[in-house]
Amino acid sequence: MRKLLTVLVGFLIVIPTVAAARPDAGRPARPLTVMTYNIHHGAGIDGVLDLERIAALIEKSGADVVGLQEVDRHWDVRSNWVDQPAWFAERLKMHYAYAANLDLPPVNPGEPRRQYGTAILSKYPIKDFTNTLLPRYPTGEQRGLAVASIKVRGADLRFANTHLTSNNNAERLEQAQKVVELLGTSKVPTLLVGDLNATPEKPEIKTLTAVLDDTWTEVGVGPGYTIEAENPTKRIDFQLHSAGLSPVNAEVPVTPASDHLPVVATFTLH
Repeated sequence: MRKLLTVLVGFLIVIPTVAAARPDAGRPARPLTVMTYNIHHGAGIDGVLDLERIAALIEKSGADVVGLQEVDRHWDVRSNWVDQPAWFAERLKMHYAYAANLDLPPVNPGEPRRQYGTAILSKYPIKDFTNTLLPRYPTGEQRGLAVASIKVRGADLRFANTHLTSNNNAERLEQAQKVVELLGTSKVPTLLVGDLNATPEKPEIKTLTAVLDDTWTEVGVGPGYTIEAENPTKRIDFQLHSAGLSPVNAEVPVTPASDHLPVVATFTLH
């Protein structure tokens, strides 16, 4: 009996030690739904400017975090001078951060600056946010990498959103290389979403998927085409992830709300 008690005491000592070495042991995994969507400043394939149908789509998806591209802020008449990221945040009751990759003076003194870029919406508070301008050729349009630090029910998430150039392969490759450099080798679970303007076999995409996993390849069904929305033939909108995130499923909802289709994916955040 004394020998049995000694063994049991030994187990009681060892078990807490193992738990202490694995701080996540016993904690439930965190489901996370993510959307990426190039909203074409809110104009659909029918030519109608309608932010509400985009908001309704986000709402229906149940997305916890959203990366939007081609977002206007007081830009011009094409978007009725609306501060679109603020509008979405208010409508959806989400936190937001905005990256103005184009930042122009107002038409009239005293009015807000005219901006165009990307936005991040989150059900969870955004703890930190940066936007880094990416390489631009003389005739190119400025692009950037927006990165938000988000705490998801006690777990850290690094969420990056970008929109690479559409009309210069060499410029886009340099942008992809810069994205890899900026994201580095952090051990924080990382998601990179966006309109990458290239298909999966292109060098710029392979530069990114050399360090991040392609969610659609892992769990998507079918080709996952995202453009043109009316008759999509190419997959250029991506969700890429690091370790610490396990994809569960991915889909491309059909909608006329933009010239792109969104990509929605669900992950387990460890």
